Amino acid sequence: MEKLEHIGIAVKDLAVSNQLFEKILGAPHYKIEEVTSEHVNTSFFKIGETKIELLEATHPDSAIAKFIEKKGEGIHHLAFEVSDIHEAMQRMEEQGFTLLNKTPKRGADNKLICFLHPKTTNGVLIELCQSIEE
Repeated sequence: MEKLEHIGIAVKDLAVSNQLFEKILGAPHYKIEEVTSEHVNTSFFKIGETKIELLEATHPDSAIAKFIEKKGEGIHHLAFEVSDIHEAMQRMEEQGFTLLNKTPKRGADNKLICFLHPKTTNGVLIELCQSIEE
């Protein structure tokens, strides 16, 4: 793990939450992006080296919609940057962590991503992410 890349926060209304976090952080979001494979719209803020990713469900069966229904709005995941996602996934699996996806998926902000099941990480959803070189 190289650094905490971002903190993901599940929100009901991206527009309302963008205004709220702009007030809190004193800076506007720098990017809004739809991730169709995950059924979410995302909005990113950057504070120093760390990003805040707001996640709004675009489908009632999405993981974010289910999360909000069960737990309400709030911190959804912690994302850690890795230089080689395949190596990191293999290492995590060898150490007994359960991967939610067996191959990396394309995520927001030009990343390859993989999640670790929270049942194996003290209830915290962990995302591994690697920047895609284009």
